[in-house]
Amino acid sequence: MYVFRKKTSELEMDNQTAEEVASEASIERNGINMSEFSDEILLNILKHVPTHDLALSVRRVCKKFATLCLDKSLTNYVQVSRDYQVNDETVKQVVKELAAEIRTLSLSGCYWLSGSVIDQLYKCRNLVKLDLSGCRLTSLRLSKILSSLRDLRSLAIDINHGFDSNQLSSESKATLSRVTELKQTLFTPSYGVVPCCTNLERLLLYFEIHDFTREGTTVPCQLMVGQSSVPHYQNLHVFYARHAPGYVNQTILSLYLAVFSVRVPDHLRTFVISIPGNFPESGPAAKNLMDGMAKNGAVEALQLPKTWLDSSSLLHILKLSTPRYLNFSRCAVFGSHLIHCVLNDGKDLKHLVSLNLSGCVHSLATECTRKAEDDIDCQVLETLVRTCPYIRHLNLSAAHHHSPAGTEKHLCTVLAKLKSLRSLALPVCAVADEGKGSEQSSSNNLLPASNSVMLGIKKSVRIGVPAYNPKAGSETAHSSFKVLVEGNPFLEELELIGSNFSSAMPRNEPAIRKEQAPCSRARHIGDEEVAGLGKLRFLRRLTLAQLPGILNGAGLLQVAMSCRDLQVLSLANLGMLKKITYMPALMEALVHCKQLQDLRLEQPYISANAQFFQALGHCHSLRRLCIISRNGTFQPDGVLHFMSSCRDVIMCHMFMGETLVACKNLQQALLQSFLAERPSLNVVIYPLLHEGLAHVIRDVPVVHLDEITLFKSRVAEDPPHLWW
Repeated sequence: MYVFRKKTSELEMDNQTAEEVASEASIERNGINMSEFSDEILLNILKHVPTHDLALSVRRVCKKFATLCLDKSLTNYVQVSRDYQVNDETVKQVVKELAAEIRTLSLSGCYWLSGSVIDQLYKCRNLVKLDLSGCRLTSLRLSKILSSLRDLRSLAIDINHGFDSNQLSSESKATLSRVTELKQTLFTPSYGVVPCCTNLERLLLYFEIHDFTREGTTVPCQLMVGQSSVPHYQNLHVFYARHAPGYVNQTILSLYLAVFSVRVPDHLRTFVISIPGNFPESGPAAKNLMDGMAKNGAVEALQLPKTWLDSSSLLHILKLSTPRYLNFSRCAVFGSHLIHCVLNDGKDLKHLVSLNLSGCVHSLATECTRKAEDDIDCQVLETLVRTCPYIRHLNLSAAHHHSPAGTEKHLCTVLAKLKSLRSLALPVCAVADEGKGSEQSSSNNLLPASNSVMLGIKKSVRIGVPAYNPKAGSETAHSSFKVLVEGNPFLEELELIGSNFSSAMPRNEPAIRKEQAPCSRARHIGDEEVAGLGKLRFLRRLTLAQLPGILNGAGLLQVAMSCRDLQVLSLANLGMLKKITYMPALMEALVHCKQLQDLRLEQPYISANAQFFQALGHCHSLRRLCIISRNGTFQPDGVLHFMSSCRDVIMCHMFMGETLVACKNLQQALLQSFLAERPSLNVVIYPLLHEGLAHVIRDVPVVHLDEITLFKSRVAEDPPHLWW
């Protein structure tokens, strides 16, 4: 038996040597010898390869790669999050091979990994940073891991039902006492591990607690027994809190904030509270916090509930500060006075890189003719551009902005001066020129069926309705929107969202059955303007919502052909709602979207037939698909064929108008066919108007729910570099 094993081992070594020689010979025949590259060049190439591929595959190519793949610059930081093809065995092997080398490990959003994999992390004893957000974690499992991580300084975890801090060992509590950065997501009322972290400098809190249990009983707002210890905030530099809709989330957040009524940390630089609705009136904690931040100064990032804000206290806080992030979203009640105070009071805002004014209706509208109604100051935008010349992320959505006639005062012309912009969110009506209507369109721009360059558009043109023809002359040569596009060619993210748009996909409430009418000026933005976005060659994320002026969708094809780096596309309520006239153009556009990873479609009437999924099959990089359609239909065979051809798709959410039986049958068929080969596969097929929708939504992994399933504006949503 010993001789047999020895010969087998020798044979394996010979085979490995032969493979190495063959690989090197193949490289030399092609005129390139990788071994001649310097170590520095090879390391720069290998850093773009996932760590698990380096450890388990690339290092076996040759002896030089075997050495380089274990370089500290490649093994100290291991990121598994968003690598949806990784399975349990792969992670176990990586931990086995590199346990002593790993300093930073991110498993954020890896909801599919089993508990046995998480148990192995205690072997990585040299970890300094660990992110387990979205992973299956219990208090006992956490205790075992933390007990061996004496060098840990940064931690991200979820607090689920049944978590009990009393089950944490003394060794794990000692580790927590040395942690300086904590990101904690709460799914149950609890302080979590916050009371154990006595030296926190950065605290990020996410509240995802439901108001009712699955059985329909009310979730109590009291904290669990043994969880009433006072958190330690004395060393905090960063405090961030965001909660989902619900009374329980609001109440638990108030308990976390109560500590600020006693003392405000001397070094607090970032204070952000992101809430979906109204927060209770400011109390002792709010007043003490405002006074404390004004005294300490040097605020870098700030977002407060609108019930806490007033111009005098805000100016007091910013007096000695040079902020990089400000968020005044949904603070419309202050009118332009609040923005005026911030911009015109001599504050140094040249370091501001991110500004969110979403929902500030009265603050930034620039139509002088409405001055008596809204108290508008036409100089606000010019002041913004002059005061914040280096801003990179700007959100002006969820409001009506009607620019006056003339190019100099138009919103697009003003924003074109911000040359550092990389992400921008605007209401659709804001980019339209006053007085431009369909009657002004040239008859030369009518798209005859015989000359159509669009696949499947061989229909008569609707009389009196102009359609954009890519071959015809463009009217946008004199439009303000073109000035904006040409003035910001390096935009990477753009959102054009109708000011009255509201997604039919809610969080905790029944689906919306009727859409609000769009702003009348939004009808002036159509295929021609969308086609102009093709000049944004670096565009990676595009959101178009409530554009009633879309007719044949020719602009979508122009974008797909020109913006080759487009990775995220979200389309909602384009053109007519009861008939999707842009679908043939969209199907042809999808053929060109080779880098597209996330696609979200929302329209009341979508026919997800075999032709649609055949076109979608050309998106070989696609990973997540979400379709929201109240009266939409699907063809099961087309979905199954699409999933078999696009092997990287790991999320398929379809909330449509089919019956519950049809939805369940398709969901079961997809899981049975593909779950074994795609362990991270998440499939939800469900009728949008069904009364059980809220219960289905709560089972969707937060990473998908927050990033694609639920619609929201994401520009300037959070401060930059909030977490590693």
